Amino acid sequence: MKRLLNIVMLLTLTSYGITACAQNSKPSPAVTATGKSGNANITINYGAPSVKGRKVWGELVPYGKVWRTGANDATTFEVDADVKIEGQTLAKGKYALFTIPEANEWTIIFNKNPKQWGAYSYKQEEDVLRVKVKPGASASFNEVLKYEVSGGKVNILWENLAVSFSVK
Repeated sequence: MKRLLNIVMLLTLTSYGITACAQNSKPSPAVTATGKSGNANITINYGAPSVKGRKVWGELVPYGKVWRTGANDATTFEVDADVKIEGQTLAKGKYALFTIPEANEWTIIFNKNPKQWGAYSYKQEEDVLRVKVKPGASASFNEVLKYEVSGGKVNILWENLAVSFSVK
């Protein structure tokens, strides 16, 4: 009986260990980028997908369609003070951050509904702010999607592309 109990405990602990490892090795893990612009603290939560040899722009992420700008849940953008995004006012709060990528211009979208899975329930009428920015080449290849908050800008870096918007 004692031996059976030991085997059951061992199997239970092993299954917990496997589950914990599986959760830590998600293909697009949750990541948080933080920074400051003026008096505002900026927090961006997103799922970080990898290129994995795929053609990203125009295929994996189609041009002309709303993208969650990450993986899994919609990316969230939170500021604890009012800010200006590309010169336009965004009130303090938490927003879903969507984009519409194009080869020569991106639309950055701040949507009032931050709790969304992907862009499946996205509604344009819930947009609080939209701004247009130009994409450019990144300084280096980025296998994993990355957000950086630095120098009054938010940078979105993935594959060979960099997209930035000002936050002041």
